[in-house]
Amino acid sequence: MIMRIYISGAIVWALALAACAPATNTDTAAAAVTPTLTVYKSPTCGCCSLWVEHMQRAGFTTEVRDVDNIGQIKESAGIPPGMGSCHTARIGEYFIEGHVPAEDVKRLLAERPKAKGLTVPAMPVGSPGMESPTGEVQPYKVYLIGADGQLSVYAEHGR
Repeated sequence: MIMRIYISGAIVWALALAACAPATNTDTAAAAVTPTLTVYKSPTCGCCSLWVEHMQRAGFTTEVRDVDNIGQIKESAGIPPGMGSCHTARIGEYFIEGHVPAEDVKRLLAERPKAKGLTVPAMPVGSPGMESPTGEVQPYKVYLIGADGQLSVYAEHGR
């Protein structure tokens, strides 16, 4: 038995248009997937864990690696003396040192400068992971470490 199916011209036209439609925002977002943020930290550091939570809330996928000697990680990343903090992360070709806000990491990934990475030296009160119960934010700077090792101010917070 042969069955014939008749489809109206309007339906065929709609199906053809749908097949040729441009990519949607969802497709574009999937194509621009952010690489995993790998965080190296001491197993006992609470503020590092709070920074990881900040990054996760901002949409980053994270992998945490507890290490006993964070100094070796910092040295291999090329973090200049005096520009370190309590944890070091890698994302794509960049390092992220210390309590860098997620918005600055997103900007770095969008702009793609020729650089080694970003750093917030020390542990400023009010930076992500170092929030104060009073809401105080100590003014601090995020530095870009250029591919040549030169420092420049990338962002300022708490002013």
